[in-house]
Amino acid sequence: MRTRTLTTGTEIPYLGFGTYLIEDGEAAAAVAEAVRAGYRHIDTAEVYRNESGVGAGIEEALRSEGLTRGDLFVTTKLWPGNREWGQEAKTTESTVTSLDESLERLGLDHVDLYLIHAPFGREDRLAQWRGLVELQRQGKARAIGVSNFGIGHIEELKAAGLPLPAANQIELHPWSQKPELVRYLDDNGITPIAYSSLVPLSTWRTAEGHDSAKSERMRADGEQAESPFKVMARKYGVGEAQVLLRWAVQKGYPVLPKSTNPYRVRQNADIFGFALDEEDMTAIGTMDRGDGVAWATGDPTKAA
Repeated sequence: MRTRTLTTGTEIPYLGFGTYLIEDGEAAAAVAEAVRAGYRHIDTAEVYRNESGVGAGIEEALRSEGLTRGDLFVTTKLWPGNREWGQEAKTTESTVTSLDESLERLGLDHVDLYLIHAPFGREDRLAQWRGLVELQRQGKARAIGVSNFGIGHIEELKAAGLPLPAANQIELHPWSQKPELVRYLDDNGITPIAYSSLVPLSTWRTAEGHDSAKSERMRADGEQAESPFKVMARKYGVGEAQVLLRWAVQKGYPVLPKSTNPYRVRQNADIFGFALDEEDMTAIGTMDRGDGVAWATGDPTKAA
């Protein structure tokens, strides 16, 4: 299976291309390369400041590969604003305007999935969710969801009598498996989408300015010559990244690997020609270390 069905009936590809930390000027070439390599889901966000480049890459890829808009699944995210960080919080009305502006930058008339990027401020996120519901009604988003929401945040939507999200994009990898949250999502028909799948790699976010909460112990473990993922990679004749991505797909999580290296882009796409055996899946299940580390400020699913 190459796709998972959202509650709206929309098919989301298991293989997605993430664009976080790709500069706007580099995004077009990266996205076009990803589509040529077989990616059919492109993920961006208002706060990444690269939607224009992503849109240009989509346009180029559709033309060069002979594809139609319907062949691609495009996700972007509302930056909700955070009063605690001195930012103005989006209202229902400005949420609607924000997607209109994202669509203009992307050069699209709709996205396949629109997400609230993070759960900042209880009343604010309820107002923003009402905006997403309206955008779906208008046909500007085929499906709507959230990102970095914990159980309590989604329960607030329920308590307000609002529709549930179709998806929740969260940090998921062997070191942050979030079993309780994933079980809750599955029980409520909400698709977990995994980001930062490659945290256990020694090469993950090593560039200057690419901050995270990854500990020195984690970095050291990833550099070990006989780390579990290196051993598994040799066993299956693949790369470590492919092992991590394959684990997520076998768990039922669409993934969003990011690279601007054409070789890595193609290698990360090659995750459907092998499967991790039951022994390795069971072993990885024992590696959970708790909260996510992609945000330097702490795991946002735990926010108040």
